[in-house]
Amino acid sequence: MDREADVTNQLLAWRAGEASARESLFPLVYDELRRIAHRHMSGERAGHTLETTGLVHEAYLKLVDQTRVEWTDRAHFFAIASNAMRRILVDYARRYRTDKRGAAPRRVSLTDDMLVTEERADTLLAVDEALLELAKIDERLSRVVECRFFAGLTEEETAEALGVTARTVRRDWTKAKGWLHKALE
Repeated sequence: MDREADVTNQLLAWRAGEASARESLFPLVYDELRRIAHRHMSGERAGHTLETTGLVHEAYLKLVDQTRVEWTDRAHFFAIASNAMRRILVDYARRYRTDKRGAAPRRVSLTDDMLVTEERADTLLAVDEALLELAKIDERLSRVVECRFFAGLTEEETAEALGVTARTVRRDWTKAKGWLHKALE
């Protein structure tokens, strides 16, 4: 619990303009960022040029370059970090797909074991496109998917990151999975 408070305090200090808070934050969040990155990388194709450590560092560089983010707490930070990792992997998938001339989009299904499919690039792009569409309809549903599925946050952590109740997260997660299932079929 002290570590969680330390992370939140460093984020608030960073937001208040203390430059040293940004440097002292990385050691506090590194292990959790590696866990999130490992979850993202677990289903990437063999021979992927990016490894877990590289994903952590690329995402962190994007995060520390943020000037408009108002960090509220650790859950908010990790939700945004997971989103940054997803964006990085989507960019890699787009480049990979472009290199494979003639690769046509294919239908995919949304399941909890989706992260370990062989054709991860196509799946990741399809889910990303579906999430962008879902965000146009309901931004919070899209954010719940990012927190629960991509970041691996619990219902309570997701609720904290989004400023809603765990019951709302549970209900939104069910709605979002149903919508995405239809969109990906």
